[in-house]
Parts: sequence; structure tokens; C-alpha cells
Amino acid sequence: MIVRPAQPADAARIAEIYAHYVATSTATFDEQAPSADEIAARIAAVTAAGLPFLVAERDGAVDGYGYLSSYRPRSAYRNTAESSVYVAHTARGNGIGRAILERLLDDASAAGLREIVAVIAVSDDPSSVALHRACGFEQAGRLTGVGFKHERWLDTVLMQRSLRS
Repeated sequence: MIVRPAQPADAARIAEIYAHYVATSTATFDEQAPSADEIAARIAAVTAAGLPFLVAERDGAVDGYGYLSSYRPRSAYRNTAESSVYVAHTARGNGIGRAILERLLDDASAAGLREIVAVIAVSDDPSSVALHRACGFEQAGRLTGVGFKHERWLDTVLMQRSLRS
């Protein structure tokens, strides 16, 4: 497996991976999947902000991706980022998510970021919380009933990882 910076040519595969979660799960609160062009624009925006947008490639195929984005737009949050990680549903359980998240944390530390936040939808699938916990994140809070998708109200768990030495 290779974890590398995303390229515009990866946008269609990233859009395909994400579309599965938009349509079938509450892992994202998006209700319409973005196009490959929209994903390419997101890659460009994230990297232009000096943050990492990564893909995990196995045997020449992209099987997952992750990125850091600004946690909030106000300037006082400039040293805090939000992490997002998605693994192709056919490739889960192979350490891809962990490899991506660990690289994101390394890149965040190298960029001088101080805190990384994950906003995780509460669902019947505990894998995202478990992944973040395994990478040193701690639960920092819970927001109740903040999302409505697939005909139900959803909570989110806030997890946080400090990169302070």
C-alpha cells in the first residue's frame, strides 16, 4: 500500500468511494454525492490551503482517501484542523484507514498544527470511532440530534487529538 498526495486524476475514484457512503450510510451528512469535478475542486482547495489530501493505493487502485480541512473559518482556529477519512467499502478491514489517518497526523504535525478534530456520526458501525481512538483521539463531546438523514435524527461524537509535544 502506498499513501500519497491526491492528484486531479484521482477525483473520479474518490467520488465513487464517497458516493457509496452518501447513498448508503450516515458516515457523511451529505445527501447528494459530489461529482468528480467537485472532488477535484476540493483537492485543489485543500492543498492550496497547505493541508494534505491523501489517497491510499493498492495494486495501482485507489482504495481510500483522507484529508484535513479548516476546522472553523475564524482566524483563531488556524492551528486546528478537521480530519476526514473514507475507505472503499470493498476494501475495509485492511488497515487502509489507519495508514491514511496516521499519515494525516504526521503531515499535520509537520505543518505546525496543534489540534485535530474528528466529527463522527453516531451509528451502528463503531469502526470510525475505533480507528480514531487507536490513533490517539479522545472523545471530547457529543452533539445530539444535529443531523437528519435516512429518516432519522443523528448525533455526532467529537473526537480530538492533540499534537502538542
